Amino acid sequence: MSRTIDVRQERIKRHGFSGRFVHWTVALSTVVLVISGLGQLPLFKRYFVDTLPGLGWTSDFGVTLQLHYFAAAALTLAVVYHVIFHSLRREFDIVPRRGDLKESYQIIKAMFGRGEEPDSDKYLAEQRVAYAFIGGAILLVIATGYLKAVKNLPGVELSYWLLWTTTTLHNLAMFLIIMGIGGHLAAFLIKENRALLPGMFTGRVSLAYARERHCLWCEGLGLSGRSGSASDPDAGGREGAAAGGAAMASPGQTGDSRAA
Repeated sequence: MSRTIDVRQERIKRHGFSGRFVHWTVALSTVVLVISGLGQLPLFKRYFVDTLPGLGWTSDFGVTLQLHYFAAAALTLAVVYHVIFHSLRREFDIVPRRGDLKESYQIIKAMFGRGEEPDSDKYLAEQRVAYAFIGGAILLVIATGYLKAVKNLPGVELSYWLLWTTTTLHNLAMFLIIMGIGGHLAAFLIKENRALLPGMFTGRVSLAYARERHCLWCEGLGLSGRSGSASDPDAGGREGAAAGGAAMASPGQTGDSRAA
């Protein structure tokens, strides 16, 4: 079991290797998919992007097609791994819950000084909603993408209506993904969200931030929330800094807070 809380550095483990592997594999493969997909339109040739130094490959259909297939395989691997890993461990903290839309609205209002932010678990309601939005778009782009690839196999013929529908949905999914990524990045323009950034690189976030904004998660780990002090269940309920150094894990939390 890995150490979840490091009180000396005032950090708490939010994401393990598994979560960071999936996050960055999805992020990088999606960027390659978007760029290579636009290159096949051929958007970059039409607007002379391929004339810029080092970008001649962007209008080469053979190159962009191979990049597209490679990125699609990486994205599929990450999605399958993510689903199987957390399903086997029965970890569904990021799955949307009833009332998330209303709670997301309350969180957004609180960010602009209108009302108080509701108590949150490991993930904010708006993060669970964003997960469903981007995840749904990714599943759609994968399904339609493989169907588009099937038509290139020898002896396979698909109807015009099916090809048109598949292509339209594929392009729509790409547009939704771009919107989702844009919204995801724009969220970090808000000061309250910036404390989450270190978590996707080091796996850890500020303990003070977690107590203040994810108090339900902290309570599940044996910590008091919102400006409370840590407690160490293994030391007879002692309060204070020393308690945070205990290696604690809750079966109800996502494996990213426990997995190395």
